[in-house]
Amino acid sequence: MDVNQTIIRVLEDIGVDHVFGGTGQVNATMLLALRDSKKIKTVIIRNEQAASFMACGYAMFSDKLGVCFATGGPGAFNLFSGMAVAYSDSLPVLAITGYTSQNQRGKGALNESTGQSRTPDSHLMFSATTKKSFIIEDPKETCNILEEAINIAFNGRPGPVHIHVPKDITVAEVTNYRPVQINIKKTLPSPETIEKASALLAETIKKNKKILAIIGYGAIRSHAKKELMDFIESFNIPFTHTMDAKGFLPENHPLCLGVYGSSGDQAANQYFSEAEFVITIGNSFAQNATFGFKPDLFKGKELIHINIDPHEINKVYPATISVVSDAGPAVQQITAKLKTLNLSALSNTLPTGKYYDLKPVAELPSGKIHPGDMVRILSDNLPENAIVMGDAGSHMLWLNCYLNLSKNQRYQNPGSFGPMASHTNGCIGVKCAHPDKVVISGSGDGCFQMAGFELMTAVQYNIPVIWIIFNNGEFNVIKKFLLNMTNDQAFMQFTNPDFIKYAEACGAKGYRVEKLEDFAPVLQKAIALNQPVIIDVVIESEVYPPFALGKV
Repeated sequence: MDVNQTIIRVLEDIGVDHVFGGTGQVNATMLLALRDSKKIKTVIIRNEQAASFMACGYAMFSDKLGVCFATGGPGAFNLFSGMAVAYSDSLPVLAITGYTSQNQRGKGALNESTGQSRTPDSHLMFSATTKKSFIIEDPKETCNILEEAINIAFNGRPGPVHIHVPKDITVAEVTNYRPVQINIKKTLPSPETIEKASALLAETIKKNKKILAIIGYGAIRSHAKKELMDFIESFNIPFTHTMDAKGFLPENHPLCLGVYGSSGDQAANQYFSEAEFVITIGNSFAQNATFGFKPDLFKGKELIHINIDPHEINKVYPATISVVSDAGPAVQQITAKLKTLNLSALSNTLPTGKYYDLKPVAELPSGKIHPGDMVRILSDNLPENAIVMGDAGSHMLWLNCYLNLSKNQRYQNPGSFGPMASHTNGCIGVKCAHPDKVVISGSGDGCFQMAGFELMTAVQYNIPVIWIIFNNGEFNVIKKFLLNMTNDQAFMQFTNPDFIKYAEACGAKGYRVEKLEDFAPVLQKAIALNQPVIIDVVIESEVYPPFALGKV
């Protein structure tokens, strides 16, 4: 086998069944190895940036490695946005890119990015946006490098890795192929920290103090649902989610107060203000979950912080007790300790107030649809196990506020790095990893115009994603930000194409919704079609999702 074939064989062996990438001269021979694979479906995109976002989506709610590839130089550079998302959001992703042959480096070869002779240095740049970047210089090192890279992607706090494959190396023979060994080790807590955390929690429960659990995305990656439910229900502990973990535990659970943070539910935010003790699980204290890093947020509260990454501990707020651990084992061990003490469950009076429970807006002066009302109907019609991807913008916040997820459904926003259009494309990768689930992208019209040409990719490969476009003709949340800060705005409005004609031109189905009562029937049709669909929903622009602004 040559290097290309070896890479594909290793990916097959570890269970990768989709890869996403673009063509180019430096990596062209890799396409032949992908063509011959019987286990991997190759999705060739319109722009390599989309491939990186799709790889993120593929890894997001699965235990699989997301894989994207591109030619060297400009193709490789288009992957950086997705690498940044994977790096900040803890997603195991492998990027494979071409690289200049050894005998041509420093000469200004086509697509050269070695850092020599006034060429950009892609190895340095990938090293800064991944856990580690490699260059295969010797074909005999191919399996060793792949083994190290894949283990790094998954171990500890997951994240992206990158491999450069020089053009002359791609077809070199690998004479020492071997199956790679994947040894993913859980990060376990120290007995001392479990003892301290359990003792402090036990004392707090005995005194019947107000305790709140805040569940973050790390709990999802840890598959800690069973452990969390046991912990919460055994001691009657109220809980909230961060936006990144919304719906991981059922939002209709009597102890669920909704989402906490800048766009959080009133019940969650109120109870947090009253809480005397907070335990955060897989939470990194993002800006939207801390009211813009409010300095005195935890003043007067005791804090247990459980996180797999020691660098997250005390980064924003000092913890009373910190537990460096994978979320599941830490929660399980704390619960087991507490259960030996025969503690009485907490008695709570919980506040009410979730956006989902608000009355629909009867009628707006413009006659257009209120986005919150539309999202509530979306929530009511979501099938079990459905996944909703909210792209960056006001639509992301409307989805966060008005979805009520209770049937093993998931919602994900673009994370702290937060690029527009990431989930307009990432939803394709999500669907490839979960072909049995309904996958919906909640895209702003601005986001969709940035990257909606990948609709053609979904059509070509028959990947049935539903794109709901929040059509208000403006960058709504940025406009509100400017108005709040300066009482002025500029360059916020834009024109939209006819999204239905665009869908049809791409070979997809398109619907336009101008009345709220028409949305549910159209959504149900789109789900039943099981093909790529655009639903263009005309929403009001002069309403704004709730969000608290931090200092500029």
